[in-house]
Amino acid sequence: MESQKRYTKKQRTLDIIERLKKEYPDTVCTLDTSHAWQLLVSVRLAAQCTDARVNVVVQDLFAKYPGVKELAAADVSDIEAIVRPCGLGKSKARDISACMNMLVDSYDCQVPDSLDELLKLPGVGRKSANLIMGDIYGKPAIVTDTHCIRLVNRMGLVDGIKDPKKVEMELWKLVPPDESNDFCHRLVDHGRSVCTARTKPHCDACCLSDICKKII
Repeated sequence: MESQKRYTKKQRTLDIIERLKKEYPDTVCTLDTSHAWQLLVSVRLAAQCTDARVNVVVQDLFAKYPGVKELAAADVSDIEAIVRPCGLGKSKARDISACMNMLVDSYDCQVPDSLDELLKLPGVGRKSANLIMGDIYGKPAIVTDTHCIRLVNRMGLVDGIKDPKKVEMELWKLVPPDESNDFCHRLVDHGRSVCTARTKPHCDACCLSDICKKII
């Protein structure tokens, strides 16, 4: 077999995708939501906060404000009081309120299904927009969260790039569009369980150990 060191990035990417498919066949987004607007809210709250904590906090938020119109009409201070445990409560509450009001005023309470339109919403960046595109609308999407950026650098799919948009653009050259959304979710799964950030990566238990650039 040809030396793994002569793998192209494209070959390595395709191998990684197939191995992660076997390792995490049932990957899903770990934010618990039932509607597109709820995912918009949850992903904003998830900035610098764990998905597990967000899932707890939004139970009260969505119970009190069960729709876009209700949340748009809420006082920002009331939203802040509920979401404060997620951190950055003031700015997150402001963005959520502004986003919901824009959905009411400009989109008939519907979350848009194009990246350009999503990026017009307050508090919505490329990561959030891609998550909506992939998870809600089933379109190709690359979500460059911290797990994705850390792992693709370690694996050698990108070379020392930390800027989320630049990482996204590089991955579009490598990842087949129909694999993109699940691939990013599997990177999160792998980043949490094996290729961890705060401790030494568990390379001895990694399904990618023989093709990961960190090793070879």
